[in-house]
Amino acid sequence: DLVDANAASLTLVFESFAFKHGVPLDADFVFDVRVLPNPFYIRELRPLTGRDEPVAQYLEAQPEVGEMLAQIQAFLQRWIPNFEHDQRSYLTVAIGCTGGQHRSVYSTEWLARSFGDRNATLVRHRELDARD
Repeated sequence: DLVDANAASLTLVFESFAFKHGVPLDADFVFDVRVLPNPFYIRELRPLTGRDEPVAQYLEAQPEVGEMLAQIQAFLQRWIPNFEHDQRSYLTVAIGCTGGQHRSVYSTEWLARSFGDRNATLVRHRELDARD
């Protein structure tokens, strides 16, 4: 996917992962969302992922989730122009939680959508993609 991306602009790669399997080695920024409420502990949500609407609704109802995502978004908005000025072709933002299934997946999807109008974005879900 990176090869197909426009080389003249910065491509943002958002990747979810599980800390229990280690931090992605190619990450430029790593954010830890393990402090957020965990859908894993709700029986109905446990088998689902952050891509599923019930998990998204649960996380959206938690004020700290919105606050953390807004802070990550603001941080990236502030510093992305510097990476563009430095003529970087891509920037990898890794979002981790315990199992890489709920919080990090939802956060990765949310951030990719929030930057999709401004930058080319790619989304990877390390743990989910490994299951497919």
